[in-house]
Amino acid sequence: MLIPLLDPDTVFNYGSRLAMLGWLLLALSPQGARWTTRARWISGRLIPGLLALAYVALFLQNGMGDGGYDSLAAVRRLLDQPALLAAGWLHYLAFDLFVGRWIAERCGAMGVAHLLLLLLLALTFLFGPAGLLAYALLRAGWPRRPEPTPAQPA
Repeated sequence: MLIPLLDPDTVFNYGSRLAMLGWLLLALSPQGARWTTRARWISGRLIPGLLALAYVALFLQNGMGDGGYDSLAAVRRLLDQPALLAAGWLHYLAFDLFVGRWIAERCGAMGVAHLLLLLLLALTFLFGPAGLLAYALLRAGWPRRPEPTPAQPA
């Protein structure tokens, strides 16, 4: 076997801890801090990449079983297998963290206060799509910065 056997409980525990580290890095890296760029790269690229690697390894190790994606019953059968349930959890962790980093980057460019960003990150951490929706609503109502006008010749 090319991939060492991955214990679903171990993958769940380490994946959850790794994701929590990523969320802490995002929360503790306000725009403008010296370490923000590196912290956001680790939290939004490196950690989701590691989670994705473990996700793929679990699927390569276990296959789809008798589950699938064509019906709710098939998804239930898929997630009824502990290894694939752990893979599903890694899927949530990786994507939510990636989206959290994306929101943090966009909010930094918009000049959103860090406290408001923390609220968006908390929503994304706890409820995934609700955080993304909250960001989209904020973005829709956020005043646009005026485009700089070219200097006029004197």
